[in-house]
Amino acid sequence: MAKGGFRGMPGGMNQMQMMKQAQKLREDMMRMQEEQENKTYSAKAGGGVVEATVNGKHEVVALTIDPEAVDPEDVEMLQDMVIAAVNEAMRAADNDAAQSMSRLTGGMNLGGLF
Repeated sequence: MAKGGFRGMPGGMNQMQMMKQAQKLREDMMRMQEEQENKTYSAKAGGGVVEATVNGKHEVVALTIDPEAVDPEDVEMLQDMVIAAVNEAMRAADNDAAQSMSRLTGGMNLGGLF
C-alpha cells in the first residue's frame, strides 16, 4: 500500500478518512430511518370518502370512512376503497424514504450495505 492511502484513491483519501465517512453515513442513515418511522402519510380513495394514514413503519395508524361510503348492498366496493387508500399511503411512505435515502447517499445505490 502506498504511504498515506490507497493507490488510485481520489484526493489521497486514507483508510481512516474512509472509515470516518462510512461511520458518519451510517449515523446519518440511522437518524433518517428514525425520522421516517415517525412520519405519517395519508391517502384518500373513492373521491375522498375513505382516508388511510400509515406511518414510516408501514403500520396503519388511522382509517376514516365517511358514512355515505357504507352501502350494505356493496361492501366489496368499500373494501376496495380501503385497500386502495392503504396501498397509496404505503407507496407515499416508500417514495419518501427512497427520496430521503437518495439525498443522503448522493444517488448511490448502496444495496443494503448499511
